[in-house]
Amino acid sequence: MTSFCLISLGCPKNTADSEGLAEGLAKRGVLITDDAEEADILAVNTCGFIEDAKRESIDEILRLAGLKTDGKRLIVLGCLSERYGEELKREMPEIDALFGVGEEEKVIDYCAGGAGKVSHVVLPNGNFAASCYRYVKVSEGCGRRCSFCVIPSIRGPHKSREPREILRDAEAALRAGAKELVLVAQDITAYGKDWKSGGLPGLLRDLASIEGDFWIRLLYLHPAGIDDALLEAMAEEDKVVKYVDVPLQHSEDRVLSAMRRAGGTRKEYLRLMVRIRKALPGVALRTAFIVGFPGETERDFQGLLDFVEEVRFDRLGAFAYSREEGTAAASMKPQVPREVKERRLEELMRVQAEISLEKNRELVGRRFRALVDAAGAEEALGRIYSQAPEIDGHTIIKGAGIEEGGFLNVEITEAYDHDLAGKPS
Repeated sequence: MTSFCLISLGCPKNTADSEGLAEGLAKRGVLITDDAEEADILAVNTCGFIEDAKRESIDEILRLAGLKTDGKRLIVLGCLSERYGEELKREMPEIDALFGVGEEEKVIDYCAGGAGKVSHVVLPNGNFAASCYRYVKVSEGCGRRCSFCVIPSIRGPHKSREPREILRDAEAALRAGAKELVLVAQDITAYGKDWKSGGLPGLLRDLASIEGDFWIRLLYLHPAGIDDALLEAMAEEDKVVKYVDVPLQHSEDRVLSAMRRAGGTRKEYLRLMVRIRKALPGVALRTAFIVGFPGETERDFQGLLDFVEEVRFDRLGAFAYSREEGTAAASMKPQVPREVKERRLEELMRVQAEISLEKNRELVGRRFRALVDAAGAEEALGRIYSQAPEIDGHTIIKGAGIEEGGFLNVEITEAYDHDLAGKPS
């Protein structure tokens, strides 16, 4: 039996692709393993979004290339091979096969060959999502044209998946033991707008009608796509956690205009945050910002810091601008020096760390429902509604005999910059 080891890098959308690929291979009789040294086929699902992600992908390819022995094959798939396939062929002869985005069926045919089909598979979780949560992709690509982003050129225009396919994947994940469905897309608010349907609110209601005790979480809501219908559905459906991840990218009008962020202005974003908090009391707000975008001045950056202090996000991620060929921003001037970008990034994250600590301290003494990702002899790692998997911190739950993969009521006893600590209650 052919054995296959897949390393999945990058965002949760890549994780969802990797899970689907592994399941498809297993159904064709390929053994899925976490042991790279023993596998017949080594594979990397790459990310090519920004420079750091490309570097990580290259490093992982080289690491696996070092494990190649006679008969062992190395394949590369995903965003990096889609974007730089010819360069990879030329510079890395260790790679036996390259596959672009959306070519999972070709990967399966290449790896499975004449292997027979099997009716039931059990997959390891080492490289993918933990068994208690599963990523469910609702659409592919993006129809927006932000000046800094390469995603539309890599993954194509936005295309929603059929609701029945999403419901099928969700039900399969729940039958396999998942307690949290994490809906992912490049722009999840665009779901269903490429045909006349109930859109994202309708999908949420359909998913919430599935029997069982589980959470539904949304990732990557474009600010221009958050409307009253969506907020109403999130408020009314108890299974949908009150967590809004809305990457704003910046706060200052001049920078937002250069970024081509549709409908984005400081005043509009402030009004949006008020609307969200009014519609979803107690909501956890998460965002992401880019610092050092071409032309960003010290005044622009100070405006961003003031915005963060005013809104006080529960969670915040930030990135130094990465100059990506093929984007409109790559030719914009002036480009901000690397040392300036790094200084601004450190300063922004220092400000947010103080806010996060203060917000977390407000939770001490309160009780929440937590989903237990992992459990040991004396403590467990769980997440409350405000902590998305692999993105936010954990709640460290002190206590013996805690069961992994289920819900547990906890009382928060300590707060840190990113994590919380608690005890069963």
